Amino acid sequence: MRGVILEGERAQVVDDLEVRAPGPGEVLVGIRAAGLCHSDLSVIDGTIPFPRPVVLGHEGAGVVEAVGEGVGHVVPGDHVALSTIANCGACAECARGRPTMCRKAIGRPDRPFSRGGSTLYNFASNSAFAERTVVKAVQATKIPEDIPFPSAALIGCGVLTGVGAVLNRAKVDQGETVVVIGVGGIGLNVLQGARIAGASTIVAVDANPEKGDVARRFGATHFVDASAVSDTVAAVKEILPDGADHTFECVGSTALVRQAIDLLDRHGQAVLLGMPAADAEASFLPAAMFLDKSILGCRYGSSQPPRDIALYASLYREGRLMLDELVTEVYPIEDFDKAADDAHHGRVARGVLTF
Repeated sequence: MRGVILEGERAQVVDDLEVRAPGPGEVLVGIRAAGLCHSDLSVIDGTIPFPRPVVLGHEGAGVVEAVGEGVGHVVPGDHVALSTIANCGACAECARGRPTMCRKAIGRPDRPFSRGGSTLYNFASNSAFAERTVVKAVQATKIPEDIPFPSAALIGCGVLTGVGAVLNRAKVDQGETVVVIGVGGIGLNVLQGARIAGASTIVAVDANPEKGDVARRFGATHFVDASAVSDTVAAVKEILPDGADHTFECVGSTALVRQAIDLLDRHGQAVLLGMPAADAEASFLPAAMFLDKSILGCRYGSSQPPRDIALYASLYREGRLMLDELVTEVYPIEDFDKAADDAHHGRVARGVLTF
């Protein structure tokens, strides 16, 4: 079968992958579409350290082909969206409803794939850049069949992360103010999460002026072109003189982390969603934090994927959550190099690979 693997320094499309059958508590999914996220590119360039060889991809949707013993919530033929959280379901964090904090779901790659007699790792317990993949049952959430696969694929990472950061982590309330730094795939979902939450003023910031229209479409009330101003913080404060209740850094730049903190109002929260290098350090003024300000990390939108994927699918069908509009371009898997180059150069909000 076809798939995208990283072996050495360059990702490549191969057609001789194999994947094992699902074991107890596992599901075999035929992937129909998979979003190309910057996290995949970060594995390729080494920003995210990961063992190799590995089958890439972590944002996918498809059709259940087989289930292992003990799986009852999905059956062959069901359409599913996949998450990356292979949580155990039995530890204290899982019992508290915090599957993203399950220690058995972090940094424990499996090797369900093989090629030429050698095993390959999966990425993010998912590996959606393969025609078929094996995931834990908890990672496969049934979705309505009328949601197009390219749109459904994006729920499993970009939507869970961005919308979840607003609703689950920051808990943005009606009438509050929000600043979103970086209008990429994650930033767009933060914008629509803030809109869904009922935020009053939503300021999008990006150095690409062409992002303004799409930012407003997803929920921004204002757009600041960072490339056209000498002081981005000052430009935002012309809109929000006291600062924002919530800021979201969606790029992974330590300089922008500082901006997110500097833009906080009293009792404000800066939520960090971008992925900087593992050894990157950010600085801020501790004295500025004493007015009950907070800096929040956020893994995967602090999501409970089975609950949240079902919720977001419902919001999509009600016309309240935008999915189709997130898909900038669809590529056959054989065009992975072009898709990766477009994503790297910011030509697409989200490219989707299809099988």
